[in-house]
Amino acid sequence: FRTEVLGLVKAQQVKNAVIVPVGAKGGFVPKRLPVGGSRDAVQAEGIAAYKLFVSSLLDITDNLKGGDLVHPDNVVRLDGDDPYLVVAADKGTATFSDTANGISHEHGFWLDDAFASGGSVGYDHKAMGITARGAWEAVKRHFREIDIDIQQTSIRVVGVGDMSGDVFGNGMLLSTALKLVAAFDHRHIFIDPEPDPAVSFAERQRLFNLPRSSWADYDASLISQGGGIFPRTAKSIPLSPEVRALLGLNKVEATPNEVMTAILRAEADLLWFGGIGTYVRASFESDAQVGDRANDAIRIAAGELRVKAVGEGANLGMTQRGRIEAARRGVRLNTDAIDNSAGVNTSDVEVNIKIALSTPVAEGVLSAPDRAALLGEMTDEVGHLVLRNNYLQTLALSLAQRSGTSDTAFQQRLMQMLEARGELDRGVEYLPTDSEVQERRARGEGLTRPELAVLLAYAKLSLYSELLASDVPDNAYLADELVHYFPHALQERFPDAITSHRLRREIIATQLANALINQGGPATIARIADQTGTDAAAIARAFLVVRDSFGLPAITAAIDALDAKIPGAVQLRLYAEVQDLML
Repeated sequence: FRTEVLGLVKAQQVKNAVIVPVGAKGGFVPKRLPVGGSRDAVQAEGIAAYKLFVSSLLDITDNLKGGDLVHPDNVVRLDGDDPYLVVAADKGTATFSDTANGISHEHGFWLDDAFASGGSVGYDHKAMGITARGAWEAVKRHFREIDIDIQQTSIRVVGVGDMSGDVFGNGMLLSTALKLVAAFDHRHIFIDPEPDPAVSFAERQRLFNLPRSSWADYDASLISQGGGIFPRTAKSIPLSPEVRALLGLNKVEATPNEVMTAILRAEADLLWFGGIGTYVRASFESDAQVGDRANDAIRIAAGELRVKAVGEGANLGMTQRGRIEAARRGVRLNTDAIDNSAGVNTSDVEVNIKIALSTPVAEGVLSAPDRAALLGEMTDEVGHLVLRNNYLQTLALSLAQRSGTSDTAFQQRLMQMLEARGELDRGVEYLPTDSEVQERRARGEGLTRPELAVLLAYAKLSLYSELLASDVPDNAYLADELVHYFPHALQERFPDAITSHRLRREIIATQLANALINQGGPATIARIADQTGTDAAAIARAFLVVRDSFGLPAITAAIDALDAKIPGAVQLRLYAEVQDLML
């Protein structure tokens, strides 16, 4: 459990770059689960443990009553005032949001049902398909940059998950052109060597809509010659000539583990992670170091991947060192924290909308039913606001990667600055040492995309902290940064609730840090600070002047509109010209 939680913590730290609070990650282990008990009995004990855990968190958290800060009783405080605490649904607690909000209500906690996002009066991530859609933005970019439009052109996909799952299910319905040739989950193995995109899409849609479906529910008559659905409990699986060709296996039968390993190694366009588990490690890592014993028998080394790109809709699909090795071997990928940040981002926007609406609700201007209706009305726009972050973060990585070794010195300087401040431990994040950076530069090799993803997040978090400590968020010129964070319906109906938002400074600092680093790259602040001797706050002010004087948002929007219309390399060069103007 510890290894898994630690991996999730590191991913969360990267996701913090696009959200307002400093998100933590934790886990709880129910110690009294009934041995051999029914599913309902186990669930009941899990909920009881969850209630104890969440109640205890609130027992030691500051509260707000009538705008006044109230400290918890009988608690020795070593921290400053901080009434902000929210929780989000995650592995094992996906359906517990209403339970958590009930506890919040019982405690009289100021956030009430904004405490746990995704509840019955909140955004349903699976219904929105938001996590998969965010990861799909990353996948589309990987292929767009090699001039493949995956919404129109068929690509061959292998994956982990099944159609009942949020990320796998929603993801495999985001293009009608997909050819899903093989997948597995904890129950079944699905193989369809030459699928008809339209027929298989319709059947995947049927399974997604079927409650508690599994691959066993897939209509076998629709599977292409030689394919099939096989239980993981089978002693062996017969391999048709088509399956042998697809998976590169030269025998007439194989064990389920051998088949799943072959699926991970298969030659395909995309590997889509939508299920639980870590399936790819670095060649020099041991399975014990990975910390996911359940999948030791099927895990592969990064050098064995034969796909063009990886989409990490699920957390921890690969180890970070596995990602770095895969990237150095030419596989296109980011990190789980970049690919699947949309879920966390949606939760954050939901909480901040609810905080804004708490004022008109308290004043009797907005009833609870009307608030619920307004939240529902804004669902689509919330989705678009969140997906914009996925679009821009992956673009920032592409530009950083495109610059190659020309930016490596600035990136090295950024790492040195962050380390000197105690904000970064390169060893923990598997970032290269100064000597390793020099060796790479000598070989004409820069930082990989997964490494740049970590650096991008740290650069944003560092800038956010510096902005928050300055007077930049208080500048009236930045009022629009706050307003544009929220959907139009909220802007129009309750503008005062936005301008008086309790987290207005934090939202402005988050928006500005993201805009600046996305536009200029991870090393922007380090580069300009070294060149000019000025501080982050002054650089941020200068960025706003340059951005708005030259109308950069309109220029980049025009380049965005060229997606899949011009060669990917040409489009990236246009973005780079805009970046050069800024720097």
